[in-house]
Amino acid sequence: MSSIYKHIKPDIETWPIYTFHKDKELFIKELNEFVFNRLKQNNHSFKDLLAKSIYLENQRVKLTPWKVDPPDEQNYWKELSVELNNIIKNTESEDALDTIMMRMINRYNTEIVGDFTPKTYRFARKFLTSLFKRLYNKFNDKKGTFFWGDRELLSTKLKVFGHVEETRQLFDKGTVLIVPTHFSNVDSILVGYVLDMIAGLPAFAYGAGLNLYDVEIAAYYMNRLGAYRVDRRKKNPIYLECLTSMASYSLYKGLNNIFFPGGTRSRSGAIEERLKLGLLGSAIEAQRLFIANKSDRKVIIVPVVLGYNFVLEAKGMVDQFLRVIGKEKYMRSKDTSISFGDRMRFIKALFTKNSDMYLSFGEPMDVMGNRIAADGHSYDKNGQKIDLVDYFRLEEDMSEDPQRENVYTKLLGQKIVESFLKNNVVLPSHLVSHVAFKIILKYRKDLDMLSILKLHPSEVQIPVFILKTVLISAIEVLNEWEAKGKIKLDEVIKVGNLDQIIAEGVNACGTYHGDKVMFIQDDQLCTQNLKLLFYYHNRMEGYNFSDELDWSKVKEFSFVEK
Repeated sequence: MSSIYKHIKPDIETWPIYTFHKDKELFIKELNEFVFNRLKQNNHSFKDLLAKSIYLENQRVKLTPWKVDPPDEQNYWKELSVELNNIIKNTESEDALDTIMMRMINRYNTEIVGDFTPKTYRFARKFLTSLFKRLYNKFNDKKGTFFWGDRELLSTKLKVFGHVEETRQLFDKGTVLIVPTHFSNVDSILVGYVLDMIAGLPAFAYGAGLNLYDVEIAAYYMNRLGAYRVDRRKKNPIYLECLTSMASYSLYKGLNNIFFPGGTRSRSGAIEERLKLGLLGSAIEAQRLFIANKSDRKVIIVPVVLGYNFVLEAKGMVDQFLRVIGKEKYMRSKDTSISFGDRMRFIKALFTKNSDMYLSFGEPMDVMGNRIAADGHSYDKNGQKIDLVDYFRLEEDMSEDPQRENVYTKLLGQKIVESFLKNNVVLPSHLVSHVAFKIILKYRKDLDMLSILKLHPSEVQIPVFILKTVLISAIEVLNEWEAKGKIKLDEVIKVGNLDQIIAEGVNACGTYHGDKVMFIQDDQLCTQNLKLLFYYHNRMEGYNFSDELDWSKVKEFSFVEK
């Protein structure tokens, strides 16, 4: 059973996110100067930069207007375009160009930076707790309380593993950056709730797409819960600089953040291996700012792996993934849209007895991927203390070196991916779906993967004794890997009762979906949707351990049409 940790800061008014937003106006002023200076360093003149950015903004307001846009949006950019043209035509005054640049920067930063209201946060916390307790009453379990459920039992559904205590101890030693895997749109809500109510950590800031603010109730809460706004329509260089600077400068100023380093949800269902280096580069820059200002504080990076037995958007996301890799060979599914009813069924299924959700905390690391101990110091793999100053100093020069920091960012990305794989908790649903799809691939070597996915599900029934043979060897390999610290296993897999592993894996995998991802009939493992089986099998695709398994029995059977 997962523990509920005592909150490290019970009083919300002492949280870093609260003190940060109390001084919001001062922060925006400082951020404006920070962005302005960065742009000035990289541009001898603002003329071309302003012209390009204002042109792109005028195109945006014509082609993709949103309800959430300010009322003066169209007029603002038209008038600014006229003003810039007059300056260029008449004087090309650098002071006048600087003034326009600062106005644009301030407009963007004022839009990006959100708020944090303790009253709203307390209400959201109570509401989600009540909702989750209600959903977790097991619905039909006569032994449970019928309506409200039990808060203590929530921790048996929303579990935390790994280096939670180390993260708690380090919270005041620097700025904490949580970097989770990303599979579903519900990740942000569940991660925020579990960090607060289960792991006992203060709230974190996070980026939220501006399109979500079109929904008034969503806008109301996100505006007051520490989210900063991200407008993915805006591709101009000034806005992008404001956005990346918000990330790095807020870390430097002590605002704990959640970054999803994959940038978007995993379309394939696999753990991310390619991360968005722009976000991670913000952490490198924030650390350099600490060092340049002679602060011993650190950016403390905590990789977190999310685990589900099923994902709300799985059907649509695997369809997108297959369209990318299959191109013209792949025919898109007819309907992958998600209705309100789908979301309600998903939430209900998430809290039934066959479902768990976990956060597995990796070991806290600095921006170079070194372990950070509870004393706040960095140590290399040999246990030697490391001074991060040495990474950023060239003789006595502490200025920015983009090429060097790009290398550091790539190295950090590699360390985070390694942590994801090492701290992933393999659930029975992950293991059974992975082995089942691998058996299909082994048997149908005459077909490529896309051709296999076009087969009718009735053509791919796997005898349970074949599944068991491969699973036995898989469990042996995984237990060896866990002993070496290469992976984590759910307790059911560790116990090793094969029938229980298969039963739990089959019953839990994709429970939410209308199609059964796996079911057993007449001693055969069957599926109603090969694409979903492929999606859930991908969860373990990054480990490449198929060559170590026993495939000898696969040659002894043929798929029998139902």
